[in-house]
Amino acid sequence: MARGFDVTGGLAALRGLLARPLASYYLLISSAGLLLLIGLTMVFSASSVQAYVNDGSVFAQLSKQAVYAVIGLVVFWVCQRLPLRTYRAIARPLLWLAVGLLVVLGLFTVAASMLKTDHVQVGPLGGGLLSLTFGPIGLQPGEVAKLALVIWGADVLARKGDSLGWWRELSMPLFPVVFLFFLLVGYNDLGTMLCLLALLVGLLWAAGVRLQVFGTLSAVGLVGIGLLIAAASLGAGSGSTEDENYRLARLTSFLTPGEDCEAAGCYQALQARYAIGNGGWFGVGLGTSRLKWGYVPEAHNDFIFAILAEELGVVGCAVVLALFAVLAYTGLRIARRVDDPFRRLAAAGVTAWLVGQAAINIGGVVGLLPITGLPLPFISDGGSALVVTMAAVGMLASFARAEPDAARALHARPPARWVRLLWAPLPPHPDNRRREEPAAAPARGAERGSAKRRD
Repeated sequence: MARGFDVTGGLAALRGLLARPLASYYLLISSAGLLLLIGLTMVFSASSVQAYVNDGSVFAQLSKQAVYAVIGLVVFWVCQRLPLRTYRAIARPLLWLAVGLLVVLGLFTVAASMLKTDHVQVGPLGGGLLSLTFGPIGLQPGEVAKLALVIWGADVLARKGDSLGWWRELSMPLFPVVFLFFLLVGYNDLGTMLCLLALLVGLLWAAGVRLQVFGTLSAVGLVGIGLLIAAASLGAGSGSTEDENYRLARLTSFLTPGEDCEAAGCYQALQARYAIGNGGWFGVGLGTSRLKWGYVPEAHNDFIFAILAEELGVVGCAVVLALFAVLAYTGLRIARRVDDPFRRLAAAGVTAWLVGQAAINIGGVVGLLPITGLPLPFISDGGSALVVTMAAVGMLASFARAEPDAARALHARPPARWVRLLWAPLPPHPDNRRREEPAAAPARGAERGSAKRRD
């Protein structure tokens, strides 16, 4: 075999790279960084026309997204420095913060529906369908809910340990809180509720819950989705009692062939397919999309993948899909290699969240799934979504550095002191923790023995 086509040698080199102690960390940083860079580029390309019309500058939307990207990088830096005990300590406060924000958003949504307006303002605080505003600052509580459910759910499941085999251990307090989240989020945003469902499945799968639980959750989830679709006729989300059920229309338009679908019901999906078909293998060129000139609604947000497909073609789509595949592999690799239950569960939950959201978004754009309105992680325009995503990646990065092999390598050849101060501190040494555990075990055994003797 020719040297340039030595597949065996290439696979051996790849296995050698993946066997390095910090391979998970570098894979995570590189895949997330490249996705962020592609996202900023595509936000500029997809929003330039509309930004020039609205603000007189093609850089208006890019400037906002770049500011959020810088904030996201700072949040990433902070989260990768936090120790394990900090994540478990903030689990419950973060959960209550998310619930409070969702309740406030629900009140504003009800008020907006009663007043027949899109946005209600009370002093500096305002709210609409999916977001809250405090002066110039906007926030989507649904994004905070994703991170809160990951951290709190991982903490609860890690504390229960082997008792998860009992149904009652899952029923309290996990399922009531999850039901509350689904109700508060799904009433306004079915897409985010589906993302939370994928996140929950990732947590339970990593916890080793029995298959019967997944079957029950699937049945309950289907019933809940049906109820939320029906609730759109009563004013849920952006629906109203006077309009067509938009959630049902999305589902039926997805099941209807394109040539038989009414333009009003599937205009967005049809325009996305035109953009994808127009891109071909190599695309029409970065910045030269024709469908972004007002043809594809939400071209810079939910449907940015269609513009990416038109400008960069199949090759560009394959690159983005490959990066998400690397992110999925890395997240599961971290979950498999860490020795702490909380880290394992949280890593699996974050991976299911990000990859599941990407799959739902891309599936809706290309016509394989119904349109749900979820943004594409790292790529779509949106400040709070990007910042929360970077926080989740920062938490994964801290877990990657805490893998036993990675921690030993960092302690064997520690970085310079200024690197540890400016970037990340050393993780706990795994061998020190293991040496402490056997010393505690006899003490617990001695206590049980003495208790028996007293009896």
